[in-house]
Amino acid sequence: MGELTDHHLAIFRQNLEPFVSFTEQEWTIFAEHLYLRQLKKRDLFIASGQVCDEIAFIVSGSFRLYFIKEGTEISNYFCFEQELISSYVSFLRREPSPINIEAMEDAVLVCLSHTSQQQLLHHPAMAFKMEQFGRKVAEYLICCYEDRIFSFVTQTPEERYRQLLQKQPLFLQRVPQHYLANYLGITPVSLSRIRKRMQTAAISKKRVALL
Repeated sequence: MGELTDHHLAIFRQNLEPFVSFTEQEWTIFAEHLYLRQLKKRDLFIASGQVCDEIAFIVSGSFRLYFIKEGTEISNYFCFEQELISSYVSFLRREPSPINIEAMEDAVLVCLSHTSQQQLLHHPAMAFKMEQFGRKVAEYLICCYEDRIFSFVTQTPEERYRQLLQKQPLFLQRVPQHYLANYLGITPVSLSRIRKRMQTAAISKKRVALL
């Protein structure tokens, strides 16, 4: 457990603006409930079967969300800096998490516990803002989930890969190829073929442009 600094809090507050805007008084109350958590590569933020007790903001690092089916790990999402992570259904319902959330790199998180969230929901000066915060977090995570489902129903693995390259080209460089292939629903060999095909097409396009 590291020390939560003004720098961490400033980054978190700035990224909370799309969810909820706190007055200075509200922020002071809210910040008293926050704490820093540091994880090493391959540490678990939450393990399947455990009840998730935290919502966290990623200051640095990256995470893989996965579940295990018939002894095989199935990656279903990745999270990076300035994103929120949680097994949110587990957090809200106090039920065992169906997923594992694993650090792919050393990571620094600003966390809010379920206990603190409940205390703030019953705080006279904070109840409205915390209800808004909870609703916005839920909307954010639901949209992420729907985007993931939509891509699997409507796109080929290559189309999904191209979309990831467009949206998160720098982040993808930090995801091991076998995790990325697993996320796309293909083998690492198939991913290599897609990459090679795309590289060949790009080279051909450049040659045509030079003619």
